[in-house]
Amino acid sequence: MKASTYPLLFTLLLIASGCKNKTTTEIPDDSNYELTIILEAKSGSKANGKVTFSQVGDTTFMNALLEGLDPGIHAFHLHEKADCSSDDGKSSGGHWNPTAQPHGQWGSEKGYHRGDVGNFTADENGRGTVSFNTTEWCMNCDDLNKNILGKAVIVHQGTDDYTTQPTGDAGGRVSCGGIIE
Repeated sequence: MKASTYPLLFTLLLIASGCKNKTTTEIPDDSNYELTIILEAKSGSKANGKVTFSQVGDTTFMNALLEGLDPGIHAFHLHEKADCSSDDGKSSGGHWNPTAQPHGQWGSEKGYHRGDVGNFTADENGRGTVSFNTTEWCMNCDDLNKNILGKAVIVHQGTDDYTTQPTGDAGGRVSCGGIIE
């Protein structure tokens, strides 16, 4: 066998063995709890999407696929109640903040709400994704400071400035979905 065929042979062996690269936000195959929710348009928008949450050990993974948005930057938050019944999404309450912290960017030493996921960009076609994982959330657990069941996912029209209290001045709620089983 020619030495020049070794790289090709190695690549074929990797493919045959099922080897693949994983990012930290990809939902692992060994999930012990998984939930997918649908986001509905609010405030006269066409914004909608699907969010999948998965619990693996102490880590909760979240992957969101969003569409129908205006191109640009939008805020993504978890809110207090899984109630998306109002036309403007305000029935979901304020940001989920069980530890009574100021609003801020996730991980900030100055504080942040457990629902302050952050900003994402919708492309020129109005599509965007949000991938996130944390040990500060759980699903169907007894810790009220971590359990995201019964909360809502909200996509905002604008950008979270990470400073304006208590909302981040992110604008109207254009999409909502309750995190319920």
